[in-house]
Amino acid sequence: MRTYLVVVDETAEAEIALRFAARRAAKTGGAVEILTLIPPAEFLQWGGVQATIEEEARLRAEALVAGAAGTLMEESGIRPTITVKQGEPVAVVRAVLAENEGIAALVLGAAASGAPGPLVAYFAGADAGTMPCPVMIIPGSLTLEAIDRLS
Repeated sequence: MRTYLVVVDETAEAEIALRFAARRAAKTGGAVEILTLIPPAEFLQWGGVQATIEEEARLRAEALVAGAAGTLMEESGIRPTITVKQGEPVAVVRAVLAENEGIAALVLGAAASGAPGPLVAYFAGADAGTMPCPVMIIPGSLTLEAIDRLS
């Protein structure tokens, strides 16, 4: 099955990328995997404080993904696979792609203004030719109508 991997965070461009991936998956009989990233933990002297910080970050990420998954199901009827991982973003995305050969495309949203974001900058850069699947970069400035038309 064709699976679209979408990295979701709290940005508007992530919502745009998720909508695009959901529409493509619905039209091609595919699936969507939502990946949310928890930043790598900084070393703290007290383990209990560290564990609390990590748990709070995981809960925020899970709530974010649950909201995105609910929207996806309402709009397209697709039940996404949800993955929450902690670590350096580029390394985590590469690991997820390496672990799952069924991923047909990595779908990322680019900010409507300013810098495109670290994942877009990396995966559209020098290593783009070594990716195991296509990278789809969805402009954050697209309207919902444009996304529906293009997907």
